[in-house]
Amino acid sequence: MPASRASHLFAVLALAGIAIVWAGGFPATKYCINEGLSVGALLTLRFAIGTAGLGLLMLLLRVPIRRRDAMDGLWLGLVLVTLFWLQTDGLRFTTTSKSGFITGLYVMFTPMVALLAGDRLRPSHGLGALVALTGLVLLIREPGAAWGGWNRGDSETLLAAVLCGFHIVMTAHFSRRSSGWVLAFVQVAVTGAVSLAITLALPAPFGFQAAGPALAKGGVWVALAFMGLLATTLAFYVQSTFQARLGATESAVIFSSEPVWTAAMAISGWIPGIREHLSPLQLVGGGLILSATLVAELGPRLLRRLAPIEAEETIG
Repeated sequence: MPASRASHLFAVLALAGIAIVWAGGFPATKYCINEGLSVGALLTLRFAIGTAGLGLLMLLLRVPIRRRDAMDGLWLGLVLVTLFWLQTDGLRFTTTSKSGFITGLYVMFTPMVALLAGDRLRPSHGLGALVALTGLVLLIREPGAAWGGWNRGDSETLLAAVLCGFHIVMTAHFSRRSSGWVLAFVQVAVTGAVSLAITLALPAPFGFQAAGPALAKGGVWVALAFMGLLATTLAFYVQSTFQARLGATESAVIFSSEPVWTAAMAISGWIPGIREHLSPLQLVGGGLILSATLVAELGPRLLRRLAPIEAEETIG
């Protein structure tokens, strides 16, 4: 196999592995919440571990920190901490599977946010948004339940998905002028620091005081280590190193598998205390959301490939 093809294949496998790791972050978060760990304590500890890991790697690699890079990372961190608080708190009220699929809608929101920044909206993105909306209705609908089953957790997760779109667009802009390593480290550090400040200011039931019993359990620390070292430190390292070898469309399609893995883990019962069930209609809804991602990302490429064929047939 040529070196370039081998390098491309390795990058694909690396990002596919990260998609699985990120998917595991949803049930790991749900597990910690079920064990009694507050949202603030969870995020503070997760991002403290992630900051330490990224900081150590930057020291080993001797990555310099410029003022502009740090400022860009600060803005990203403020968005990141907001979306993580929304997503994590949402998991207190919604299921792991629904959280994963709703979060996956960031693929739809990203081009819409880019439109506000002056980019053009592709027809495939508009079509994908309609398909995703249909899937979302099927996914969350519970016949006979108030508001059709839509709850506070779903609303928080949907807002987090919108902020993911802003975060991706901002990252694309800042990464053209700033170090990817510094952006990653600063935003993770800001998320941990802001989470710590908020948690210290919250009443006892929502702060660190109530986290003692949960932190006495080994399984909680295993979940925190997974989220901090793998889903944060390793994930940012792999993404910053290997995504440059792939196109944006290819990367987005690979990452779109994340909600599928999330649902599979939640349904499988592999995570202690988490065993969810999706009805046939909910499975269809999740499938539609995944299909919307493929339509939005692969649609333009497919149309470009079909255009020459149609032109040849017309000439013939």
